[in-house]
Amino acid sequence: MIDFIKSKVNSSIQLKTDLLSNTEILTTLEICVNTIITCYKNKGKVVWCGNGGSAADAQHLSAELSGRFYYDRPPLYSEALHVNTSYTTAVANDYSYDVIYSRLVKAMCNKGDVLIGLSTSGNSPNVLNAIAEANNLGVTTFAFTGETGGKMRDVSNYLINIPSTDTPRIQECHMLLGHTICELVEINLFPKK
Repeated sequence: MIDFIKSKVNSSIQLKTDLLSNTEILTTLEICVNTIITCYKNKGKVVWCGNGGSAADAQHLSAELSGRFYYDRPPLYSEALHVNTSYTTAVANDYSYDVIYSRLVKAMCNKGDVLIGLSTSGNSPNVLNAIAEANNLGVTTFAFTGETGGKMRDVSNYLINIPSTDTPRIQECHMLLGHTICELVEINLFPKK
């Protein structure tokens, strides 16, 4: 069992090591941070969406921005689109699960806002529809996916596709990069005196 545990830790370390030399992902992450900073300076909002573990990651990262990350500072408008369960279940029942996020994007977002969609496959219909609606509104869209990028590769403004097909390892990297975004946004908007 110890060897199995070590193999999982090692595969996580190896993937993160691969990220260190992936200039495309690092550059796109920097663009993401700068876009979010600009969004907040213009009184905009950042919304997140995903399913299952990706929904949990979206909610976690949203809370880091709306609450605080490392230190006390003013709150930022950031929301995971699935958190209103009455809305989610009503729209899924009355319309379709595929539109639960796109309807909220239409209601909540404006030009200059940011949508971050998380999907390890890159093929989640409800996230794809949210990105399409966001694009129509002039919202900047970032897709956090696995290796291929799936369909999100072609519809999002920016793609951060973790070079793996292993869902847990991809999600670990999404959280690492997400936490890095939160820290850099916090440091830049609220520098410590």
